[in-house]
Amino acid sequence: MSYHHILVAVDLTKDSHKVLERAVSISARNEDAKISIMHTLEPLGFAYGGDIPMDLTSIQDQLDDHAKKRLAEIASPHISAEDQHVVVGMPDTEIHRFAEENDVDLIVVGSHGRHGFALLLGSTSTGVLHGAECDVLAVRVGKKGEKSDE
Repeated sequence: MSYHHILVAVDLTKDSHKVLERAVSISARNEDAKISIMHTLEPLGFAYGGDIPMDLTSIQDQLDDHAKKRLAEIASPHISAEDQHVVVGMPDTEIHRFAEENDVDLIVVGSHGRHGFALLLGSTSTGVLHGAECDVLAVRVGKKGEKSDE
């Protein structure tokens, strides 16, 4: 099976480079399939449950700007700016939405390979796997005994 559009979903940690490199390798074996990269920011309102009596818009905007800069650093030189996406929402939902709207046929995510079935992929990777309409590749990241930047 050949792939035509690969979506790389990253968390912006140092492991994101490894996930992207795997996608680049797959793209090269698939007649240079298009690669898009995305990061999803959870809305601050979700994180704090609306308990903070202040407008979080400017803070959310700062987080968005920082994420776009970090994503550009990770994506360079493999992915052009128009194929770099930072979205606000729940990660698995936004990844599925993007994949369906853009005819993605492979989603590549990182997996920390933690112990126990429930922690096998991590909550975002598990959510992506269970709701995806296309193939999903979980790339093992982090070394055994090494903590990631999460």
